This record gives sequence, C-alpha cells and structure tokens, in this order.
Amino acid sequence: MKTELLIVGAGAAGIAAALAAWEAGCRDILLVDRRERPGGILPQCLHEGFGLAAYGAELTGPAYADRITERLAQTGVRLALGTEVLAVRGDKTAVLSGRGGLSEWRFERLILASGCRERSIGSLPVAGTRPAGIFTAGQAQEMMNLRGQDVGREVLILGSGDLGLIMARQLVLAGKHVIAVIEQGPRCGGMARNYRRCIEPYQIPLRCRTTVSALHGERRLRGVTLRNLDSGAEELLPCDTLVTALGLIPERELVRGLGDPDWLSYVGNCHRVHDLADSAAAEAEAIGTRVGGELAV
Repeated sequence: MKTELLIVGAGAAGIAAALAAWEAGCRDILLVDRRERPGGILPQCLHEGFGLAAYGAELTGPAYADRITERLAQTGVRLALGTEVLAVRGDKTAVLSGRGGLSEWRFERLILASGCRERSIGSLPVAGTRPAGIFTAGQAQEMMNLRGQDVGREVLILGSGDLGLIMARQLVLAGKHVIAVIEQGPRCGGMARNYRRCIEPYQIPLRCRTTVSALHGERRLRGVTLRNLDSGAEELLPCDTLVTALGLIPERELVRGLGDPDWLSYVGNCHRVHDLADSAAAEAEAIGTRVGGELAV
C-alpha cells in the first residue's frame, strides 16, 4: 500500500500537521495513532488552559481535541486508529499493525508526531522497594480521568513541573490529601500561572532543594525518605501514593538509527518539549504546510 504523507501520532501536533498539509494541497495523507480515539493525551486533560492562542478561549483538553478532530473530519485525511507503527525503514516503508493485521506502507514523506514519554522513578538513584502506589503524573491522570480509578489517599508529588502542579490541584479536588510537592531545584519548575492556580489557593506545601532518596513498603507504599539536597538531612514521611513529574523525553525510538533523511520531519513534543499544546500545534502547522506544499507540486 502507498501514501504520499505518513504522519505518526494523532495528538495536537499530528492533527495540526495533517490539517496544514491538506490545506497546502497534499491529498494523500495517512494519520496513524495507537489509541482508539484521536487527540493524544488531550482527552485525559480535564483542566482548562488549551486553545487560547488557536481559538481565543481557554478550553479543556477534551474540548480542544473535539475542535481539532471536527476540523480533521472535514478533510480527506485517512485516520487509522488502534494502529501501531512497528518499524520505519530507510527505503521509505513502514510496517503497521492494526485491526486488519499487519500491513506495509510505502510513503514519500514522514512526519513524526509521536510525542514524549515520562521519566519514571527508575531514572533516579532511589533505594528501597518497589511497592504499588507509585505512578507518573500522566498515569495518575489517565487512571482518574479516563478509567475512573482511585490512586490513593495520602499523596506526595515529586517534581513541580506543570503536570505535577496540575495533578496536585486535581488530587485535592478529588478529596485526597496532597502532603507536599517536592522539587530538587531552588524554585518551582512549572509556569507561574499554574503555581498561582494549583498550589497557592489550596495551600499545598512546596519543598524545594529536596528529593526522595528511598521508598518504603512491601505490597503498598507506606512512606518515603526525603533528603535535603543542601544539608543532607533525611526524614521519613508517611504516604501511600507517590506521583512523579520528573520531566519528559521526546519519543523517537521508531526512527532511531535512520540518521537524518530529508524525507523525515519531527513535530510537537518528539521534536522538543513544549509547555503548551498550542505551541506544539503551531510548530506542526508550519512544518505540515511546508511538507504538504512540496508534495502538492
């Protein structure tokens, strides 16, 4: 099978690239995503803060996803959901696994919009056991917002990036006790507006220059050892849940080893980590316009 433009990832960036390429004149686009619905992580982001640049209004993640997928439905872009791209080869072929089984596609151009993955607790030199009750912020968000699952009661958040701050507020609103947000840096790592919205109104303690040095518990987490990075002093802090927001890593494993071919473009968080979905989409739109125009010639 063939397509002129293959786009991997149907999040904000992938959809923006597809829309821009279509509007630039490319009429043979295949947009692939492993999830069963378009929008990437947007459907699990119930907080507002999306779409201000694009639509002049602060939308929730699902509302933002609805707007861009409605626009996508008005084009002829082919959307393959529940489909995994298993391999991309240097001869411009890709192996896909979807509802109909395996298929091989030839393409002229590839736009990678695969997003990024979260750093886990395993990326830190943390001693102790590995009990239940330890989640990345994205995992906790998905469990609560998409699956309706509980994560715990006494919660410590490690990392004060934007997702960590947003999850701190959501957990408080869900009736959890957020003991503190722990940050190894000298100040809050997230945007000032998220600190004002998510931390200050709920009087959640922010402890800087601090990290988790050990985990305690067998079947379920029962506490952590905190270490002050300036004094070296340690303390045992009881908790049953640890939510980590340790940063994001651009996801490029699919094309690792291919070098930098002229038919490959990166957009969104697999290119560089963006603070806002609008920023990722704007970058993707510019690249989609260029690639789509080149294919339309």
